[in-house]
Amino acid sequence: MAEKHKVPRTTELEFGGTLGALCLPILLPLTVLYLLLSCRTPDASLLPPPPLPPPAQLWLPETLLLLLGWGALQGGLYLLPIGKVAEGMVLRDGTRLKYPINGFSALLITGGLLAVALPCGLPLGYVYDHMLPLAVSAGVISLSLSLLLYLKSLCAPASAIAPGGNTGNPLYDFFMGHELNPRIGSFDLKYFCELRPGLIGWVLINLAMLMKEAELRGSPSLAMILVNAFQLLYVVDALWNEEAVLTTMDIVQDGFGFMLVFGDLAWVPFTYSLQAHFLVTHPQELSALGAIAIAALNALGYYIFRRANSEKNLFRRDPSDPRVSGLETITTATGKRLLVSGWWGFVRHPNYLGDLMMALAWSLPCGLSHLLPYFYVLYFAALLVHREARDEHQCLRKYGLSWERYCERVPYRIIPYLY
Repeated sequence: MAEKHKVPRTTELEFGGTLGALCLPILLPLTVLYLLLSCRTPDASLLPPPPLPPPAQLWLPETLLLLLGWGALQGGLYLLPIGKVAEGMVLRDGTRLKYPINGFSALLITGGLLAVALPCGLPLGYVYDHMLPLAVSAGVISLSLSLLLYLKSLCAPASAIAPGGNTGNPLYDFFMGHELNPRIGSFDLKYFCELRPGLIGWVLINLAMLMKEAELRGSPSLAMILVNAFQLLYVVDALWNEEAVLTTMDIVQDGFGFMLVFGDLAWVPFTYSLQAHFLVTHPQELSALGAIAIAALNALGYYIFRRANSEKNLFRRDPSDPRVSGLETITTATGKRLLVSGWWGFVRHPNYLGDLMMALAWSLPCGLSHLLPYFYVLYFAALLVHREARDEHQCLRKYGLSWERYCERVPYRIIPYLY
């Protein structure tokens, strides 16, 4: 029975294979530090490289303890018996894991605690003043957790191994993640990290930047308010629709290794907050008309993103629902159906189109004179194109001729008439 559910060896390597697995755990943390240091320079220029501060400014044990405390708080909120419990997708051995759907409640409770603590003197400006050691500490936690996860995965049953991290090469499997759903009891480590400490931490960092700007200039700028509002909406949406993450590639396909651990705990909170960080030391004037135009772009992007994702998730959960039952589909050899009308007949990844529009709206309040705040747009475009290519490859392998027919019906991948 164990052999029946055993995951075959991974033969197709991603992210540059072994070389990528060796270099990326070094390059990614260095990129985070480079961006944060560039934000602090007078002209916020990416070139020449910013000077490296002394070690005492990069490492503080108290920031490590602070982040561990933050993780413990979010872990405690994860364990609260509030909200419903949802089942994930069917696993290789035919079972389904259960997941608590209480991320939005965790966000509200965190917000309530902040509302009480700030008037009592919580020094949220500490976050801005110690961004570098906080980022370094996040990197240390990510590396440590990744090592522990890999060691744990060596004792995992054969059916629990991730299909993309089973090469037998320790370095590559450590990077991609060897175990698909590592758990401590019922506590799912990957699911927890995917949406909790990093995503809610991103909101907290943005708020710290807003308060720092108010401290320096008397009040937050319109640009800062827009960035905070847009990105708060994005996080609220993710946590309100938390159950949808159970069908994503991160949960269903990818193991939990350094790639996802560092992305969740360090990359997201410290690079996605780059626009707010930039605005603290490089204030931008924004007209009311400009703000309205940018808000309209974000609203349109959000509308496309949410409607497309809702349509997909509803169809996956219940194809007979009247809201999606009339959509045209192509039936595959596996019995699954591919949507070829509605949002998913418009382009193959309409949610990515909305995502990119929002990403641009988050950067525009920072003006057009600096490249640094547009790093997120450029990075995110590359990420989505890469993710789309991974998805296309897997769908072609899984659905064969049916996928080719789908691609003929829906020729554009993300942007209509362009790509």
